[in-house]
Amino acid sequence: MATTRYPSNDLRRQVGSPRSKGRENKDTLCRNIVIYGHCRYEEQGCTFNHEHNKNPSPQADFSKKTFNVDSPAFTPSNQPQTAAKKTTLSSQAANAAPFTPRGAGTPNLQQTAETSVFNPATIREFTPQNYDIGNTTSNGVPQENGIYSDPFTTMGSLSSAIPSAGQYNLYASDHNSLAGAGAQFYPQHGTFPAGPLQPPNYHLYQPYDSYRQELQPWQRATYDFFMPAKMREELQKKMFATQQVMPNSGLPQLERWHSLFPLDTNNRKNTTSFGYPSWVYKAQNSRTGRHYALRRLEGYRLTNEKAILTVMKEWKKIKNGNVVTVHEAFTTREFGDSSLIFAYDYHPLSKTLQEHHLQPTHGNRYRAPSAVPENVLWGYICQITNALKTIHSNKLAARCLEPSKIILSDNNRIRLSACSILDVVQFETNTKSVPELQEEDLVKFGKLILALATGAPPAHLNNIQVALDSLVTKYSANFKDAVAWLIAPSNPGESKSIENFISGIATHMTTFFDLALQDNDEKQFHLARELENGRVARSMMKLMAIIDRNELGGVASWSETGDRYQLKLFRDYVFHRVEADGKPNLSMGHMLSCLTKLDAGIDEMVVLNSPDNETVFVLTYRELKQMFDRAFNELVKHSKTGAPGANN
Repeated sequence: MATTRYPSNDLRRQVGSPRSKGRENKDTLCRNIVIYGHCRYEEQGCTFNHEHNKNPSPQADFSKKTFNVDSPAFTPSNQPQTAAKKTTLSSQAANAAPFTPRGAGTPNLQQTAETSVFNPATIREFTPQNYDIGNTTSNGVPQENGIYSDPFTTMGSLSSAIPSAGQYNLYASDHNSLAGAGAQFYPQHGTFPAGPLQPPNYHLYQPYDSYRQELQPWQRATYDFFMPAKMREELQKKMFATQQVMPNSGLPQLERWHSLFPLDTNNRKNTTSFGYPSWVYKAQNSRTGRHYALRRLEGYRLTNEKAILTVMKEWKKIKNGNVVTVHEAFTTREFGDSSLIFAYDYHPLSKTLQEHHLQPTHGNRYRAPSAVPENVLWGYICQITNALKTIHSNKLAARCLEPSKIILSDNNRIRLSACSILDVVQFETNTKSVPELQEEDLVKFGKLILALATGAPPAHLNNIQVALDSLVTKYSANFKDAVAWLIAPSNPGESKSIENFISGIATHMTTFFDLALQDNDEKQFHLARELENGRVARSMMKLMAIIDRNELGGVASWSETGDRYQLKLFRDYVFHRVEADGKPNLSMGHMLSCLTKLDAGIDEMVVLNSPDNETVFVLTYRELKQMFDRAFNELVKHSKTGAPGANN
């Protein structure tokens, strides 16, 4: 069957090259080349460029080849030989136009003779090359040394804190090597470098699913014996944050304070609150071993030593759950200037109200910020009222009721964290009496709640009345009246006090008090369960100390004789049980139940079999407990006397 390369005129309309209209077209590619891959008028005077069709390359030679129906079918060499099928081609496929690629180059496809088998062992582990920790960026923007004003936490002083021995492999499975190389925690924000991070322990736990299968009243799931996963994770995060250190950070050691760690999330100086730039650090006391929060006032010069002694004497008396306790204040020159340091209790993972509620969001600009729920604001009001009641009762004033100086912890627990600072700084310049300062506390209190309700910082509340009127659409009239009473000045001849305010919000105070009691009951319940788990842990440690002890007091195979042998069989009964088909029985409920019965010494019978089933003991848990106590007391006796041959 013969086919022509180009269809006849009745099947395809020939398109001629447009004639030149008085302009040079030698650089313009012919449209026939683009559409059909050739131009039949190329030899008849077409003035357009046809170089695309004359490219002397293997790809061009390949494009000129036509489809050959007689070419043999492709058969892979590694496939078994099968009967060859007769290759046929339909008439429609034979009459189809030949395919010609438009591009200048055609990929050269090669078929490998043998298909390689995937072997994971031959894959090399990926190791980042040229990984410079000191040249890290934050969100693609390099951090300069001069941004952070504190000279003791700049990038230059922190460069030595990063381990330089060897290349850090982000995908290393051995986390112990990271810890051995000095891989501590480094914050990922601001100018602090991002370094290797040892995975915290709470990542090693698998949280349980929210779904709970139908259980009988006497049945328990595994996680019913322990505290909730969320509470455990929060506690472990706090412990992990408490132990965070920054070695070789350049921060000085202040007398008995060491291991200073910066806690500020904003690296710019701010003198609005105290008149001096302030920085917050976490430090450990070498005497007590506890961690404290140190607030440093940069560039402060103490002119009267009585300021610290007098103020600290009064503020140390304040013991309130909503006030961060201040322990001492002192001056130092270890930072290169004259600084005033206040030592407070440290509450890990706390955030300020400024960060939690008034931080600008980068989301949709057309979406209004979500309002703080009214019950949350009433909780804040009750807690701040409790703090001011204690402070004012001791003839003091808080004076610093700003969103950036009130910290927020779990369960909406807030604390005033910067008390006593203004009393020291303005010890000689303050001309106001204590009652006047206490009334200012109430006004600042009202502006703080109004700022949280409207979403605007207190400094931006230029029109108080307009802000109060806007509360009607989102909050109750009782809430608006309470805020308005705090902000409004007192009438002539009268004075506002925190006691008057408490009488007006007594209903909400009782509601908040009831919620606090319920939360306390829940924590007591979880604590009681952990107490029982502690008893089980002690019983298991004592049992492991007795079993498989080779020699004691010159007696060979001490654990294999007497009562100890029965305790060994009890160990096998508790931890080494198997099913009828030989599968291990890993029921944690069985283990906890047996250890609890042993600790209680009940009269329930238990059957203990030897591994060869030649020896069977039928005992009660009471008898096992007596054997258990005798064996452990014998261990204690030998540990105190240090008898020869004791193997402790």
